[in-house]
Amino acid sequence: MAGLEFSEFAALLSILLILLPFLSFILIIFGKKGGGENLALANISLAFILSLYLVSLIWNKAPVHYQLNWFLIGEVQFTAGILLNNLSLLMISLVSGISVLVHIYSRSYMKNDPNIHRYWAYLGLFCFSMFALSISDNLLLIYLFWELVGFSSFLLIGFWFTKHAASQAAKKAFLMNRIGDIGFLLGIMIVFSQFHTLDISILFGENGLINVSIIKDNLWVFGTQQIPEIWLTIAGIGFFIGAMAKSAQFPLHTWLPDAMEGPTSVSSLIHAATMVAAGVFLIARVYPIFDPFVLNMMVFIGAISAFMAATIALTQNDIKRILAYSTISQLGFMVMAMGIGAYSESIFHLTTHAFFKCLLFLAAGSIIHQLHHYRDKLGLDFDYQDIRMMGGLRKSMPLTFLAMCLASAALIGLPFTSAFLSKDAIIVSAFEWAENRSGISQTLPYLMVLTSWLTVFYISRLLFKVFFVKSNLLSLKQVQEIKDPSKKMTYVLVVLAFFCLFLVFSVNPFSSAHSWILNAFPSSNIQKNELFHWIIPIILTFGTIVLIALAYSLYVKRDNFNGFGKGIFYRFSKREWYLNELYSLAFIANVEKLSKTSYWFDQKVIDALVLKSASLVRLLSLISSWIDKNLIDGLVNATGSLAKLIGRLAKSTQSGKLQQYLTTMLLLLISFFILTYFL
Repeated sequence: MAGLEFSEFAALLSILLILLPFLSFILIIFGKKGGGENLALANISLAFILSLYLVSLIWNKAPVHYQLNWFLIGEVQFTAGILLNNLSLLMISLVSGISVLVHIYSRSYMKNDPNIHRYWAYLGLFCFSMFALSISDNLLLIYLFWELVGFSSFLLIGFWFTKHAASQAAKKAFLMNRIGDIGFLLGIMIVFSQFHTLDISILFGENGLINVSIIKDNLWVFGTQQIPEIWLTIAGIGFFIGAMAKSAQFPLHTWLPDAMEGPTSVSSLIHAATMVAAGVFLIARVYPIFDPFVLNMMVFIGAISAFMAATIALTQNDIKRILAYSTISQLGFMVMAMGIGAYSESIFHLTTHAFFKCLLFLAAGSIIHQLHHYRDKLGLDFDYQDIRMMGGLRKSMPLTFLAMCLASAALIGLPFTSAFLSKDAIIVSAFEWAENRSGISQTLPYLMVLTSWLTVFYISRLLFKVFFVKSNLLSLKQVQEIKDPSKKMTYVLVVLAFFCLFLVFSVNPFSSAHSWILNAFPSSNIQKNELFHWIIPIILTFGTIVLIALAYSLYVKRDNFNGFGKGIFYRFSKREWYLNELYSLAFIANVEKLSKTSYWFDQKVIDALVLKSASLVRLLSLISSWIDKNLIDGLVNATGSLAKLIGRLAKSTQSGKLQQYLTTMLLLLISFFILTYFL
């Protein structure tokens, strides 16, 4: 670091970190087709090492902020820079660490894909976008890389673009996220119009947690500035809408289950661990701007999303779709936690969720990968992602089974797992938040408890149907022929399984108070109630055990149990709360009607008018042509002919014969006298 200040040195390392995956993208996309996995893995591994080094230098220390002048508009100077604090350090280390494991897993999972070079290139572009998003120091830069994250995810979701479902899912994700981006842009515009800066350190402080909940004469005191309450509310709503779309929160969530059409390794990276977490990251980054109205909105949107997604997951049969709704539900917990003020608890759950959900997707990917190859080998025809076609894989795929069990235990929050600390901390905070409130707010923590128990049931249903019950298609002998995937894939599962344990995050398996993540972020202002910290985890754990036993009884001991029957709840869950139909009726159908009306108007009115105009012009041109040919040209030609005739007559008189000249003169004189006499 000789000759460089510490901030400059850290900034250079950060720039190198974000450029490494971008270098992979450039070299692979413009290089020879085929390969690229070694370059992609080497660069993302080096980026991960750099992120850990930056964490060792800056974690829990003064943030590093380095910026340069970017461009000037009038008298306003825009800057671009890097802000490294605990939040950005956590994000880049989380994204890079998960990405390394997914790259290793993908070397086997995506082997022999004819377009594998595009896969590695798109992963590099996505990682570059996420890194840059995480460490940018102003809202305009964040917005630019936010859009690039959306674009790269579009490429990855639609990677198998020859599949109609994949291309449609990519377009749906892209359009749905654009709706959220409008809100994000609106928030940026309001902030800039009020404060004439987009610098995060100026707006929120380098730690990003300035208290702005001071109101005076209907003006919010925001640092040294004042902003009308209504504009602060609108700006907060705009930022939250952006986060809702990216983190797939109700009602902008419908793109995420469809996005499972992409490769499972992609689902594990961008739709479980990193991209969808960008919405929660945005909330955390601009957290001071949210006033009580927006925070309450956040609470109820998050709670509804968590509950809704959990109920839908109960009746889904596609293994990736179940996990997609599980992701929406867990993100709902995080958003709700942000709303009640449990900032550090939300970040804690974001971190633990990244590991156990990535493990769930990769374990599911191992099952899909093996069933797919087995189906092609035997020439069978069945949906290899349908849990009803699976069954009995417990003994034939033991490592995958153990990994799936441990990840599921973390998801439902069993003791000694990471989510027992993070998710229970959120639910406890919800009870503490609701204690001094009235009305519907008091029902919120009970709804979260119910959602947690629904999570237990749907993930138990998945486990029992995949690993315990008999397959509806394959015989016992055929099931025994399906084995765990290659060692490269299973090693990744083992590493992720380790991060599902409490030891990684706290020395105390029954208390989150000693968690290094919770202690790295400011604690909430919610009044603590020690009784809740004991009684709530006990109730949750007891209910979890009962529901696991119930699911085992229903799905393992009763081979003929097919779910919840065909009642209203079943139909409501199976049809995903009819939201796709509602959107189709309210928006898609109206847009189709508008497009059909526009097409009719274009064809019958615009085109007809154009054709009639063309016919009229053609008629006028024909008339003009006739007039030109028969009148104008005729007159010109007649004049020419007359002149020619006169010329010939005049010529005929110039014969050179004297007798003819005398005769002509005589005739002219006679004619003259006759005319004179008669006139």
